[in-house]
Amino acid sequence: MTAVPPDLSQRRAARAVGLSYLVALVLGIFAEFFVLDRLVVSGNASQTALNIVAHQRLFRLGIASNLLVIAIDVVLITALYVVLERVNRNLALLAAFFRLIETAILVVAVLNDFTVLRILSGADYLRVFEPDRLQALARLSIGAHGSVYNVALFLFGLGSSVFCCLWFRSGYIPRALAGWGVFASLLVGVCTFAFIIFPELSKTVTVAYFAGPIFLFELAMGLWLPIRGLRPVVRTAQ
Repeated sequence: MTAVPPDLSQRRAARAVGLSYLVALVLGIFAEFFVLDRLVVSGNASQTALNIVAHQRLFRLGIASNLLVIAIDVVLITALYVVLERVNRNLALLAAFFRLIETAILVVAVLNDFTVLRILSGADYLRVFEPDRLQALARLSIGAHGSVYNVALFLFGLGSSVFCCLWFRSGYIPRALAGWGVFASLLVGVCTFAFIIFPELSKTVTVAYFAGPIFLFELAMGLWLPIRGLRPVVRTAQ
């Protein structure tokens, strides 16, 4: 049996995967938790609208962060395909398409955020609407942001599960880590799909429960791949 090291393109792509995970995590946490959690008041459309108007620059920074995450995701997906297509090209393509569709859907969430700013802009053509109606419309668009994310995360769960299965089969990373990735990815997909059918579940199954495991996996990958790189693959000599 011989240990066959990954080639240069795979090693470079693996580093890109790790760094993409780390940067995307930081930007995503900023946009979703620091910005939205600070500005959006649950059950209070008026206060939410006032917060966004008063902190419009912060809201725009959240939009910009999400746009960067989308761009980084394209790099991440491409790099994952480069690393894993030699394990199984068809499955790598399937995973990449799931993830790319997810990324395209996230663009819709960003467009919804621009709609919120447009509704609250105070433009002359909006004066036909009463202020409370505009605030309700803005809150409705923010709610649509969450619905779009559920659809995108369902597709993320599918694509990430397939990628993690390929990681497991490849032996490029510890199989325990890859197995955790499969579990964490399926958890995201199952939970977000359940939220679509049973929306009341989102009140008891919080983000920490279904997103925490995948956060730990991506953080571990972000640290492992740039530092340790890909393991040699042991193959039986012919």
